[in-house]
Amino acid sequence: MNSTPSTPPPSVGLGRIAKAATLFVIIGLVIGFVPRWYAHRALAAQETADALPIVSVISPGVSQPDLSTPLPAEVQPFVQAPIYARASGYLKNWYVDIGDAVTNGQLLAEIETPELDQQILQAHADLDQAKAAEALAKITADRWAELVKSASVSDQETAEKTADYALKQAAVESAQANLDRLNQLKEFDRVTAPFPGTITLRNTDIGKLITAQSGTALFNLAQVNPLRVYVQVPQPLIHAVQAGQIAELTFQEMPGRTFEAKVTRTAGAVDAVSRTLQVELQVDNSNGDILPGSYAQVRFREIAGTQPVAVIADTALIFRAQGMQIALVDSNNKVTLRSVRLGRDYGNTVEVLSGLNADDRVINNPPDSIAEGDQVQVATPDSTNSAAQ
Repeated sequence: MNSTPSTPPPSVGLGRIAKAATLFVIIGLVIGFVPRWYAHRALAAQETADALPIVSVISPGVSQPDLSTPLPAEVQPFVQAPIYARASGYLKNWYVDIGDAVTNGQLLAEIETPELDQQILQAHADLDQAKAAEALAKITADRWAELVKSASVSDQETAEKTADYALKQAAVESAQANLDRLNQLKEFDRVTAPFPGTITLRNTDIGKLITAQSGTALFNLAQVNPLRVYVQVPQPLIHAVQAGQIAELTFQEMPGRTFEAKVTRTAGAVDAVSRTLQVELQVDNSNGDILPGSYAQVRFREIAGTQPVAVIADTALIFRAQGMQIALVDSNNKVTLRSVRLGRDYGNTVEVLSGLNADDRVINNPPDSIAEGDQVQVATPDSTNSAAQ
């Protein structure tokens, strides 16, 4: 029997070695490629990040209306009036001088009126003449009325006499009215005070010619208790000032002293030139410490419920053709441009009346080229504006 030689089985160890070698090659490639791939991606990301502008952001602060800031004010009498003469003549005497307190109806001066006295005498004579003419006209009219009954006179003549009597009656009334006018004018030879107050000006002396129609004021009278105080309130504060509000009044010549004044009324309209609202206050002056015409300063007390105003650094503002704007950064670090309306300027900060929210992230010192939708990097976390009021 012939025996056929058998083929030896493939070596198991050689296959395993081949597989292991292939695995090691793959692992080596992975070990060599993956770090380079990650490094490449990191480098690309870094290059992309470096291409984005880096910005710093700030958050808006808040400001209450600053009513504690002193505002210039002018103190005026509660009532004041120049006292003129109504009768012409020569000053006979004056009885009060500057600084004197007077009461209502008190005699201030007397005027000698020789021309007016003569006019009154003439008016009396004119009245007597008119009354005599009236009496004669009445007798004539009554006589003609009897004669016309017997046809001794015509109706035309009777009517004329009756009309003449009515004319003479009107002349008497006219003469009486003229006399009454002159008598009333004569009463003005005594110059009296129209209200209680203080004489602040005497502009006449004994013997001075007084002309009623075109003369100057003899006296100036002012009521000095209480006093009126007028202050011009800037437009941003006008809604914080209300009637009944209490304010503090101070004077440079009286350091350390304050006077309580009360807001009585406002002008109700902002002056178009100064953009201020005139506010009137009243202050008690029973002790006479405050002189009318003085310069003062007013500090208003805060009103409950006053709304705060957003404040931002002036370096965050963008001046463009669209108006005043600010640049905001959203949650995706994209830029949003928003128009704003400004209020008071504090120097380093400004009030933003509209267009800014408390949680907005505002770019500080935005570049001139910044545009809507730009991608940016935020350099630092949000920080509150340290200059907020």
